[in-house]
Amino acid sequence: MTTDRFDLVPAHFAHEVSGYPAATAGGVTGEDWVLDLPDLLTDLLTEWELEPIGRSMNGSCSVAVPVRLLGSGREAVGVSGEAVLKVTWPHPEAATEHLALAAWDGQGAARLIRADPTRHGLLLERLHDRDLTRLDIDDACAVIGDLLARLRRPPHPRMPLLDDYANRQAVELRSAPPVIPRRYLDQAASLAAELVARPAAEARLLHTDLHYTNVLGAYRSPWLAIDPKPMAGDVAFEVAPALWNRAGELGTGSQIRWSLRRRLEIICERAGIDEGRARAWTIVREADNALEFADDADTSATSPARDRISLAVMIIKAMND
Repeated sequence: MTTDRFDLVPAHFAHEVSGYPAATAGGVTGEDWVLDLPDLLTDLLTEWELEPIGRSMNGSCSVAVPVRLLGSGREAVGVSGEAVLKVTWPHPEAATEHLALAAWDGQGAARLIRADPTRHGLLLERLHDRDLTRLDIDDACAVIGDLLARLRRPPHPRMPLLDDYANRQAVELRSAPPVIPRRYLDQAASLAAELVARPAAEARLLHTDLHYTNVLGAYRSPWLAIDPKPMAGDVAFEVAPALWNRAGELGTGSQIRWSLRRRLEIICERAGIDEGRARAWTIVREADNALEFADDADTSATSPARDRISLAVMIIKAMND
């Protein structure tokens, strides 16, 4: 294998992840993980008989190397033999990604070819670079709604429970500092408790992060989902990411509410999701998001964190009106 081991890790990705603290008690810091990452990638390439064939890509927590299969498994990826080796910084949201992808078995999501959960390594089918940001927003929301319907499965028993998240929010939001109006924090806390007390008819396997750049074109299907952060619970929880992403297209003034409710309406109709529950979960998620962004050291009037908190307030207001 002639590829330089350090070429596998984009420099900007290494710099960003190096600042991550350990995600769990006793977990690995981003700095330590990045130091080990070139060896980890090289080991997986060797053990799984993979040849790098393109520049590595990355998200906020993972690196993905386009590869060609030289050994077993070629039948799963077609005549090209191409796939993607994805390795993720260890954190709770990524721990069960392989289980969700295995449950979907390529139906609505990228196909999992091989996994090494202990090293957070996945071998996935290779998809196109085209995502939903190139589609008109109504069409993109229709795709997301259709995919949510396709991805509906019984939950794996090892999935984190949405009810556990909601129970935490019911407590934490009430005692949180007023980074957004207090009435919205209290409302979100009440809704979290109510959504647990009045559960949906049945729990399902959830992607939880299905938005416009987590859907890619594919060789075998027009669109497939990637990068799930799996949970088990109410499908109405799934709608919110499509509301807060592509925020620059929401318009201004009264148009913002119309745009947000239009997105929600399209997705809920295509996926068979109750709009009232989707609005309630969106309020809970955006109150939680506001608290998370408030932890950013820079919350000045012009900072990205402050802008994101303002967006959370706009979305909560639109879900209430």
